[in-house]
Amino acid sequence: MSKRDYYELLGVSKSASEDEIKKAFRKQARKYHPDMNRENPKEAEEKFKEINEAYEVLSNADRRAQYDQFGHAAFDGSSGGQGGFSGDFGGGFNDIFDMFFGGGGGFGGRRQPGPEQGSDLRFDMEITFEQAAFGVETEVQIPRTEDCKTCSGTGAAAGTQPETCPQCKGTGQVQVVQNTPFGRMVNARVCDRCHGEGRIVHTPCKDCSGRGKVKVKRKIKVKVPAGVDNGSRLRISREGEAGMRGGPPGDLYVYLYVKKHALFSREGNEVICEVPISFVQATLGDEIQVPTLDGNVSLKVPEATQSGTVFRLKGKGIPFLRGNGRGDQHVRVKVLTPQKLTERQKELLKEFAQISGENVNPEQKNFFKKVKDAFGV
Repeated sequence: MSKRDYYELLGVSKSASEDEIKKAFRKQARKYHPDMNRENPKEAEEKFKEINEAYEVLSNADRRAQYDQFGHAAFDGSSGGQGGFSGDFGGGFNDIFDMFFGGGGGFGGRRQPGPEQGSDLRFDMEITFEQAAFGVETEVQIPRTEDCKTCSGTGAAAGTQPETCPQCKGTGQVQVVQNTPFGRMVNARVCDRCHGEGRIVHTPCKDCSGRGKVKVKRKIKVKVPAGVDNGSRLRISREGEAGMRGGPPGDLYVYLYVKKHALFSREGNEVICEVPISFVQATLGDEIQVPTLDGNVSLKVPEATQSGTVFRLKGKGIPFLRGNGRGDQHVRVKVLTPQKLTERQKELLKEFAQISGENVNPEQKNFFKKVKDAFGV
């Protein structure tokens, strides 16, 4: 059976660049790798061998030149070429390893276990409405791991040092070699003797039991800026768990939860407050005292104020988190209906209704007219 053209196998033109050939090979290798083709593994295996053979030739400048001149005969000895094409994976194998195992190319390389940053920590903190508005600086107690001070994080007792693991030679990994239909496969796994640390502690530190880390409770200052809201998050750099193998600590994230206020609610940077006033104050008007985050202020209520009317107090809201200035406070008045009236008070109200000439006000008459028109009564 005659061999297919190498360029055709990879799906590239004869003028394709080295980079285009490499990309085409990777695409085809993914498509026909037996692990990706469980339904037809034998067919995929043959196809995979063909595209790998094509790539081994076309990725090598000298071999590609011979192939362009003599075709497949360049490698079977009939044209005076090199002959004896090996059919193994050669140069393409590193690309396959890169693709499926995320390696850095090549086999036999050893990855030294390097410094690793510690884990981040989360702390939920409850603050008052006023603290959210104006900010606060406080201390919180955080449980976390730190390097053991007795052994300076080595895990070894005083006067001793950890030793390089003889099984993995300090790499933290051991390599397993397997022979497959595609050649030698080298797989790396965590060393079971040192558990990936690359070193072994023979005489462990008594304070940390050889772990190099201890659990502590550390007081940390937290500065809450003015203007934060419920659910805001603060990041405190390098106050998380200790790093591994000399790596930096993680970060601490403080999540803020604002307590409900007895008088105020909030919408963005606006403060909402409801203030009760009497029937007489609403009717005749008055000057009342209104609570704000800065203390009481005077508010003039004009006569004939209706229940639900909202007044604005500029600059009495929440400070802007980023930038200058503050929001406003909105005061909603609620007119209270008199309760437990004396007989004299009732007489005066009846007299007021008689003087007014009707028992309901014009707005109520308009409302009842709309009801009659809507229901035809």
